[in-house]
Amino acid sequence: MKRVVIAGAAGRDFHDFNVAFRGREDAEVVAFTRAPGQNLGEADGGFRRYPAALAGDGYPDGIPVEPEADLERLVRDRDVDEVLFSYSDVSHEHVMHVASRAMAAGAEFRLLGPDAVMLSADVPVLAVDAVRTGCGKSQASRALAAELDSRGVTPVVVREPMPYGDLVERRVQRFETRADLDEAGVTIEEREEYEQHVDRGHVVYAGVDYEAVVEQAAAEADVLVWDGGNNELPFVRPDVHLVLADPLRPGAETGYHPGETNLRLADAVLLNKENSADPDDVDAVASAVRETNPDADVLHADSVVTVDDPDRVADARVLVVEDGPTLTHGDAAFGAGSVAAEQFGAAERVDPRDAAVGSIADVFDRYDHLGPVLPAMGYTDEQRADLEATIRRCDCDVVLAGTPHDLGRIVDVDVPVVRVRYRIEPHEWSFAGFVDDHAAELGLDD
Repeated sequence: MKRVVIAGAAGRDFHDFNVAFRGREDAEVVAFTRAPGQNLGEADGGFRRYPAALAGDGYPDGIPVEPEADLERLVRDRDVDEVLFSYSDVSHEHVMHVASRAMAAGAEFRLLGPDAVMLSADVPVLAVDAVRTGCGKSQASRALAAELDSRGVTPVVVREPMPYGDLVERRVQRFETRADLDEAGVTIEEREEYEQHVDRGHVVYAGVDYEAVVEQAAAEADVLVWDGGNNELPFVRPDVHLVLADPLRPGAETGYHPGETNLRLADAVLLNKENSADPDDVDAVASAVRETNPDADVLHADSVVTVDDPDRVADARVLVVEDGPTLTHGDAAFGAGSVAAEQFGAAERVDPRDAAVGSIADVFDRYDHLGPVLPAMGYTDEQRADLEATIRRCDCDVVLAGTPHDLGRIVDVDVPVVRVRYRIEPHEWSFAGFVDDHAAELGLDD
């Protein structure tokens, strides 16, 4: 029997196990590893094992989740034959470093391809993902879901997993209202992805067991909209595949796993944020896209930023809070909040680094590319408390919230929280036209 370790980050790894290993008699997964620095929500009742109730026959005690730092020990002590790499938004170089560690310890190294991990759905699937995290894919998926809705077509959004807490309880999650999000006790990172969909009246599914997730989501949908996390491959096979690229990070389109695979699989590639990018970088990314996937349509768009109360921003000392994953593992130096601060005339951006406490200070230590911006980290109650305490320690007039969710509902601070909003504004194309062009694949041509 083949003995396997799955190197992951509490998402893709569990899906890969479920679809490729669960129920097999010729292979045993002896451990998962969690990525370096990953927070599994342990302070909020998080997990150190993939539970037996999800792992199925052959795993009466579940499957342990170990630090990736212990990979060599796991390979040697547990007689591991193969290390399977199952997480996203890392450089190609990083993937091969893990491969080298696995092979030097005596194991083979493998990646699963799309045919092994993409599920089939009973309804058409429109997938939106990206070459890196923070490209604006959720803006695009929201616009496409709204366009489908306007035609009397029921879209249901399926999100990539962020399974923290009790995994059995989170096997299948369905969110229709903000009250559903509150009841589930989702993290800030989950709110960033789910909240604006439900605010627009679109049901969101997520979870741990995506065979069950996709089956239940498809039962109430005319079209499934896959809103991918990071730069992850879709978990369900798309009939139409839109991939976003970011000219603010030229070179990333072919430098990261599995974003380059997404690029090569795309039916269309959307270059977003061109209004904030150097024209030479736009040209460079467009050229790389055409060279890598010459059959894909190349679309161009701006990311248009607005704020709810621009008068509070003008001439104010603002603390900019940005989307956490975009700044951290996405390697971006700024986001929509920083753009809004400049666009709407803030007098100063307050630097939060000296005011950071606890886990937020740890984030600044780990991601030394960060400037005067505060990542909206909130995987646990403790981390959310540290975020709030950091904001309170900053001497500012206004908190300018560039994170996609309603930060003012999550933190209790003494200064106004002004929300930043952003949308994709296409160049010489439209989301309606995109849907028209793919009506046959989406079952809309009747």
